[in-house]
Amino acid sequence: MWEIAIKAAAGRLPPIHDIASDMKAHRFLPLDITVVHAEAAGALPLHHRDPFDRMLVAQAQSEGLVIVSSDRRLAPYEVPVLWA
Repeated sequence: MWEIAIKAAAGRLPPIHDIASDMKAHRFLPLDITVVHAEAAGALPLHHRDPFDRMLVAQAQSEGLVIVSSDRRLAPYEVPVLWA
């Protein structure tokens, strides 16, 4: 939601007025950024230059999650992606 909030503020996504309610409505659970995630993100190769996206990869790898994205620059990472 961090990246979504930043993109909405920059006008690249529609405005979001209540992220917490939107998350609850779509049954998303928050995932804290931990030291393990930070270390994993820092160790990733720079296939993708965006630190937000590398953090998503690190979290998905560490937690056994799937990333939902249309960003093909995630393909080189060993992480499951549901291409949107």
